[in-house]
Amino acid sequence: MSLPHAILTALLEKPSSGLELTRRFDKSIGFFWPATHQQIYRELGRLEEAGLIRELPQQQPARGGRKEYEVLPEGRDALVAWVGESQDPRPVRDALVLRLRAAAVVGTAGAGSGLGDELLRHRELHRRQLAEYREIAQRDFASVADERARLQHLVLQAGIGLETFWLDWLDQALAQLAEGDLDEELDGDLGET
Repeated sequence: MSLPHAILTALLEKPSSGLELTRRFDKSIGFFWPATHQQIYRELGRLEEAGLIRELPQQQPARGGRKEYEVLPEGRDALVAWVGESQDPRPVRDALVLRLRAAAVVGTAGAGSGLGDELLRHRELHRRQLAEYREIAQRDFASVADERARLQHLVLQAGIGLETFWLDWLDQALAQLAEGDLDEELDGDLGET
């Protein structure tokens, strides 16, 4: 249910075409609510059908049928109502965590260094994401003046906190595997956060 709300949020920030929305998702909202280009275009059609957004009038015919959308008052009202709704937190659903649980049952002997290598790969992905978030924080939030910027910065801080959590957790998992002599090379690969 949240993808339409993510799109309404993005369109309220700035009326956009589907292509512009997908690019903006890739650089911001998509960090915490990912969506494929097809999902975004499909949802734009649904939102338009529901009378929550409309195509902006074009001064000149758009090349390639490019449409820009804006949020209608009904769409803003729907977003306001959604912001105020109650929703329980969702449980973490991560295959890597499940793989470790499975390793606790079946052991790590058959996994060879594959499990350790996968933990290291995930650690590097989280390290890169944390670096990107910190770069955004430094670039875009050196000073946080208004409520909008404070709330956007708060969302970014959640991302930084989650990536920091995953790096700490992965370091613990790698240390546990190294203790179990799964992969003696893991000891030297933990590095700095």
